[in-house]
Amino acid sequence: MVTIGEGQFTYAVQEGWGRLPDGFAFKEVAAVGCDAQDNVYAFNRGEHPMLVFDKDGNFIKSWGEGVFPRAHGITMSPDATMFCTDDGDHTVRKCTLDGEVLLTLGISGHPAPFMSGDPFNRCTHVAIDPRNGDFFVSDGYGNARIHKYSPDGRLLFSWGESGNGPGQFNIAHNIGADRNGLLYLADRENHRVQVFDSDGKFLTQWTDMARPCGLYVDQDAGLVYLGELGAAIGPNSQASGLGPRVSVYDTDGRLQARVGDGPEGESPGQFIAPHGVCLDSAGNIYVAEVSWTHTGQHLQPPREVRSLQKLVKTG
Repeated sequence: MVTIGEGQFTYAVQEGWGRLPDGFAFKEVAAVGCDAQDNVYAFNRGEHPMLVFDKDGNFIKSWGEGVFPRAHGITMSPDATMFCTDDGDHTVRKCTLDGEVLLTLGISGHPAPFMSGDPFNRCTHVAIDPRNGDFFVSDGYGNARIHKYSPDGRLLFSWGESGNGPGQFNIAHNIGADRNGLLYLADRENHRVQVFDSDGKFLTQWTDMARPCGLYVDQDAGLVYLGELGAAIGPNSQASGLGPRVSVYDTDGRLQARVGDGPEGESPGQFIAPHGVCLDSAGNIYVAEVSWTHTGQHLQPPREVRSLQKLVKTG
């Protein structure tokens, strides 16, 4: 069995995890989440947008057919619901774990004007303040904003603009909150994480990373897990030390470990395009990769490439 990582952040790669029924395919998994029973929700861009597995990788059910044209982000809520962010539909939907839509923000199929600052133009992810249920939407591809909402979905305020200074974004791609309500924003093409308080005040930034894309905050441990896309230039995809990888930081921005930092590839222990990250109750990591967009569609002939991995904690 292949192991990657270092010290207490060492993981065994569980090959072939997530078995699909005949006629099902991932196409690519954009985001992944775990519920309180460690069931795993793979939000993907195939015909069955939400694929649900138990912790051993046995298929349970699917839902979301005809609802989500382009999966992008999952955020699990402590009230046994989830937020599903669809950047192709320009909407955020709050759903039950069985797929019932409880709340829809944004107008399906109708983006706000490009870089207008209004919600949404290709929104990307959601973070929930654990103290009061307020939530935040990163609106990152056709906007450069973070929008703050009350628990019932009322827009409170927004902040951010295009650029590379504090409080400016170049693809606000993923967002998470810690137990104190501090926000961690993966500012992807600025190669950094920005940290804000819940009022939108810029606090600090972390650098020395390679296109941070997926972001998961372990609120109990005070750790932030980053899926980094790695080098944007094709030839550098075969270099070491540039990603793609999963990196672990504490909430003060101190690097704890790099998990998988070799060249891009499909072999066990390698990554192609980490886009979403989550942990289960045992500390195992699930990594969703947009491998079709990044690689599979460009192959001759095009083919589906592995886009979901389970890394079992051994350290």
